[in-house]
Amino acid sequence: MYNDIRNPVSNSKPLSDTVQPLNPGLDPKRMGPQKADAPNFGEMLTGFLTDVNHMQNYADQSIQKMVAGEVKDVHQVMLAVGEAKVAFNLMLEIRNKTLEAYNELMRMRG
Repeated sequence: MYNDIRNPVSNSKPLSDTVQPLNPGLDPKRMGPQKADAPNFGEMLTGFLTDVNHMQNYADQSIQKMVAGEVKDVHQVMLAVGEAKVAFNLMLEIRNKTLEAYNELMRMRG
């Protein structure tokens, strides 16, 4: 009895036998997105560019409608313009980071 208290490691099982995964159905070797489940980087970028373009067009249309007197709520127009601006700035940052990564790869290569 006192032997267990003084030296608990002597009678213990290996840690891999005692620790159970949170989700036993997951295999760590198969973690990560599957081909059919996740779009590739190019598809994601194309989708994002399309969304930014739609936001820019919507903001432009909102401004034109406000100038023509069709829209009275300036707040909604400013929100559309703000969202389009933030999305455009994010697109520029993604472009800049992608170019930085490409240039770094080219430096490492040669």
